[in-house]
Amino acid sequence: MELKEIKAVYFVGIGGIGMSAIARYFLKEGLVVAGYDKTPTPLTKQMEKEGALIHYEENVEEIPHSCRNVAHTLVIYTPAIPQEHQELVYFRENNFNVEKRAQVLGMLTRSNKGLCVAGTHGKTTTSTMCAHIMHQSHIDCNAFLGGISKNYGTNYILSKESEYVVIEADEFDRSFHWLRPWMTVITSTDPDHLDIYGTKEAYLESFRHYTTLIQPGGTLIIHQDLEMKADVQEGVRVYEYGLNSGDFHAENIQIENGEISFDFISPIENILGVELGQPVPINIENGIAAMAMAQLSGCNAEELRYGMKTYRGVDRRFDFKLKNDKIVFLSDYAHHPKEIYQSARSIRELYKDKKITAIFQPHLYTRTRDFYKDFAESLSQLDEVVLTEIYPAREEPIPGVTSQLIYDNLKEGVEKVMIHKDEVLDFVKAHDFEVLIVLGAGDLDNQVEQIEKILSQKY
Repeated sequence: MELKEIKAVYFVGIGGIGMSAIARYFLKEGLVVAGYDKTPTPLTKQMEKEGALIHYEENVEEIPHSCRNVAHTLVIYTPAIPQEHQELVYFRENNFNVEKRAQVLGMLTRSNKGLCVAGTHGKTTTSTMCAHIMHQSHIDCNAFLGGISKNYGTNYILSKESEYVVIEADEFDRSFHWLRPWMTVITSTDPDHLDIYGTKEAYLESFRHYTTLIQPGGTLIIHQDLEMKADVQEGVRVYEYGLNSGDFHAENIQIENGEISFDFISPIENILGVELGQPVPINIENGIAAMAMAQLSGCNAEELRYGMKTYRGVDRRFDFKLKNDKIVFLSDYAHHPKEIYQSARSIRELYKDKKITAIFQPHLYTRTRDFYKDFAESLSQLDEVVLTEIYPAREEPIPGVTSQLIYDNLKEGVEKVMIHKDEVLDFVKAHDFEVLIVLGAGDLDNQVEQIEKILSQKY
């Protein structure tokens, strides 16, 4: 199906962060947009206000008539939706054009210059940073992001003129193999999604294959510490980046009084005194990658400097909710051991002398089974760890796999507690904190606003 043939788009799982970005693209194109999701959220409610027709019951009868024309309706689903979902079955049995979210993004990378960011972690922040730099520059861009940008209050940026589209390249279910990047960053390849890939080797092979998809004349910007081997087509330029070395790197890093600055070293043009608008240590490396991609796309020194200084972050990515002399409270989507390690290290660097408490909700039974020792090691950098039960998402329970596995492997000296998710607010009311962080990709984030209220009243 060609984009020009589409009059209606139906999303099975419209409330997902990546799905909703594409839904908003089609809304702005003036098409009928409708869909199903399991539960209403602030994001789905906002999309309803923007014109999307959304229902929350798995029921074929709820599909609007405007989305029942086979010739003009595109159906998009997320891999998180079960294959036996009634509405998905209906569309397939009636020969609708049914595509994964990633296939649709692939269509967009073939008709625009795709600036893609892949990696186990860091991709949402890096792609959002790059999109912000590009959008406020003379180059501009479209963007489909994996999180809500705090600069724009959305996960989607539209440009009527720019040929560039910034896309988060998701390795889950090999989705990024549908993309045809013009330029891509690879931030990290720490094994994840082993329920899909089976082995570390298969995971790394998936990233190798991804590098073969970069268009001739395009560019790969790859972190210098990765185990994987790139395999690019002839005519693709390859650059390495890192914190202290690589084609793109930082020098003269200054971290003081809650502010961070550094010199950006580049084969194109060095930029001195770059200030981080969201001063978190891990964002130095993310910023180097984002600046490299934006600079190679034509952004000038002043645009790069201004973009980095005015970047405000992403919801749930090192997201400060309260910050004063008595209490620091933040939320972070980190749900892989390496992400948690980097998050914990950044917090420790910022608050060397304070007691740091994390409330962590593990995400997926398989991930907990595969990495519980790594989770325990990463969390053991903190002073106190509060564990809730595992968030299952798409999975059924696995016998013997619970948060207790992580709890039992935390290092000696770490204060540790196991509570039910429903007990979190009472726990916060009853205890004192200096630095508190809520970690994980599950639904504990739904309580962050209430936690913020409790802490605001206490401190």
